[in-house]
Formats: sequence, structure tokens, C-alpha cells
Amino acid sequence: MIRVVRMEFEEDKVEAFLENFHQHKKKIRNFPGCEYLELWQDENQKNIFMTYSHWKSEIALNQYRDSELFKSVWSYTKQLFSAKPIAFSAKKIEELP
Repeated sequence: MIRVVRMEFEEDKVEAFLENFHQHKKKIRNFPGCEYLELWQDENQKNIFMTYSHWKSEIALNQYRDSELFKSVWSYTKQLFSAKPIAFSAKKIEELP
């Protein structure tokens, strides 16, 4: 399962977000069920970031979302937003090399 979360931050809060992400990224990536993790930044709006992650299953993602790791990271991160985040889950249908 693929999970994308789009987050828009107050411009003066971007560094705080990046510091927090870098502090926790290995723990998130190594959480049971997380198979892949990337952080993206919008090309034109430098205060917009997206996380792109692969999860073994929706159950694994929900276990992460119920964890103390997620709760601590998310409670800090959401204080930095300038707009409500957008999250969605998807599955890959086809990949063209």
C-alpha cells in the first residue's frame, strides 16, 4: 500500500519541520510494516512537502498511526501547518519502465 501525505507549513516553520523529520526518519522507516519512505518538496512552493511511503498493509499503517512514535511526531508536526494536510492511500496498478 502506498501512502502520500501532503503538508503545507508556515514558511518560518519549514526548518523546524525538517529538523523533526530528520530526527525521526530512520525510526519511521524501520517501523514494522514500513517498506519505503521518501520526503518530497514542491518544486515551486518551498513550504509544501509530501511524504511518500510504502506499507506492507493497511493494518501495518494503522499500527504505526496508533504508535507512540507517530503520536509524538504528528502532534509536533501539526502545530507547524498553515493548511490542513491531505492524505491518501493507493495501490500501484501498473509501472512502466
